[in-house]
Amino acid sequence: MIAMTVADIATTMQGRLVLAGTATEDTRVSGLTDTDSRLITPGDIFVAKPGEVTDGHLFVPAALENGAALLIVDHEVESSVPQIVVEDTVVAMGLLATEVVARVRALGNLTVVGITGSNGKTTTKNLVATMCAQVGPTIYPRDSFNNEVGAPITMLKITEDTRYLVLELGASGRGHITRLTTMVQPDIAVVLMVGLAHAGEFGGVEVTIESKRELVEALGAHGIAILNSDDPRVMSMAPAAPGEVITFGYAAEATVRVSDVTSSIQGTSFDLHVPGGKTAHVNFSVLGEHHVMNAAAATAVALTLGCDMELIVSSLESITRAEHWRMELMGGHGITIINDAYNASPDSMAAALKTLRQVAGPENRTIAVLGEMAELGQYAGEEMDNLALLIVRLGINELVVVGDGARRLHISAINEGSWDGESKFYSTPDEAYDYLSSLLKAGDIVLVKSSNSANLRFLGDRLGEAYA
Repeated sequence: MIAMTVADIATTMQGRLVLAGTATEDTRVSGLTDTDSRLITPGDIFVAKPGEVTDGHLFVPAALENGAALLIVDHEVESSVPQIVVEDTVVAMGLLATEVVARVRALGNLTVVGITGSNGKTTTKNLVATMCAQVGPTIYPRDSFNNEVGAPITMLKITEDTRYLVLELGASGRGHITRLTTMVQPDIAVVLMVGLAHAGEFGGVEVTIESKRELVEALGAHGIAILNSDDPRVMSMAPAAPGEVITFGYAAEATVRVSDVTSSIQGTSFDLHVPGGKTAHVNFSVLGEHHVMNAAAATAVALTLGCDMELIVSSLESITRAEHWRMELMGGHGITIINDAYNASPDSMAAALKTLRQVAGPENRTIAVLGEMAELGQYAGEEMDNLALLIVRLGINELVVVGDGARRLHISAINEGSWDGESKFYSTPDEAYDYLSSLLKAGDIVLVKSSNSANLRFLGDRLGEAYA
């Protein structure tokens, strides 16, 4: 973070400064900001965030022990360092992020890229950040830090030298993205796709479209909207863009176009076409044809920033995985584990299953280990039925369903009379692990996928380590 006095931070946060030790109002702080006391290092700011399970104020002693230089709290606590008492610590963190971004923007060198969509945000964020980092100092989120807590934590990492700030912006309802864009007006807005992810929370696809469109609407007159030409829901946002619109996709009219996609267990290769008649062949190690669209979106951003094709291609080919727990190849001894269990929606489930089928040869047995798709609300049952039918049509050899929230998927699969495959149901990941341990043999390719809340990512890790 840029250096600020504790008094200045208190004013920005609309809070009350309580000094301690030898600190004065002019004591300056420039460390990182976090709500996790375990990640605090000497000089950092610890934000005590109340949570559903526990309260961050309980971890103040741990934060102090790790070297916190400043505390943000909603009531006064015992402390050896200054603390700022505010009404709402998350709101206060957002106010500080707004001020820090404004100060760095005033220097004239900062470009902000905002990325949203029902799927693909984290992968695209990583691809864009990799390209930007080749050009100048770049800040981007860890993991999927994309909400009212994670986004400000990322924003507060910038310094006077930062040239690119790449943000992943998530939402589960109207106004969520607007809340984040008021902290930092994006220069470039990327909308990847609109699907049923979080549809239950949104209240329907139409509300999802409105919510994602908030990112496009946040652009200034000189801002650039980068939209998926293959998704009519995304393209419906084009009139909301106050400035230039650039598109990406398979469509012939796309500004950045991909073609001739080939998938294998080693990754995905494709041809990349950009304005000016330039074409490049890309050997993309990230598994899954659906990630090609994320690569196209990242390419559109890079071109907007003035990157040349050589840098773009080399950056894409340097990425070996989308992210931990996202189409991550694991295993060994002839057994391949694809751990894609960080999140799941009907679209991403379908894409992962199609990838499983595409990368398997005649000698491979395909096994899908699937858990719940959370936050679908009224759409959950129908989407599990659709997924079961897709599994049958793809000819997946065996289905293992884990968790009571996904039981309907198992029932729907076994009700498909045309399928001669097997479906097993287990209530817990431990039970599923025991079964899979007795089942797997050389040549098997196993996809593990679920929403984060189902915790199958740890089952994927366990299987990957067992056969490494």
